[in-house]
Amino acid sequence: MQQQPIFNFCKASNIDNWVIIDDVVMGGKSNGTFKIEDTGHGLFYGVISLENNGGFSSVRYRGKTIYIKGYTKIILRIKGDGKRYQFRIKETVDYQHSYVNYFTTSGYWQTIEIALADLFPKFRGRTLNIPNFAGDTITELGFLFGNKKAEDFRLLIDTIVLQ
Repeated sequence: MQQQPIFNFCKASNIDNWVIIDDVVMGGKSNGTFKIEDTGHGLFYGVISLENNGGFSSVRYRGKTIYIKGYTKIILRIKGDGKRYQFRIKETVDYQHSYVNYFTTSGYWQTIEIALADLFPKFRGRTLNIPNFAGDTITELGFLFGNKKAEDFRLLIDTIVLQ
């Protein structure tokens, strides 16, 4: 099956359906931002604070349902800051949990491949004892940063593709 782009960021990209959800929803003080930067890439960046039991920032796409039947992996073209991030999806908006996998950035442009079957269920930082992702749809996808440290982060996103 051919590759199917989910997002190919450029200067004209509409990011209205990309939302930031930080630990402020639980009283924390972390601060993330998502924008299209000057070169046309999606830029997720900010500062993590551990105050008030905080420690994470996320950016999530909540738009149209993405049908993935026949695809087996997500391919990310990203450039990070040498830190570890989570890639996250939700099969349906009815689920509170997300399916997650980690990747570590190198400071250079990289292509990260994540098998859909390797996405495991997490809710509020805890791994759940249910099967890994096996769905046919994605209703939300995104990135989360939080490594139990007070620190800055910066992740450029070029493309997100199904294969």
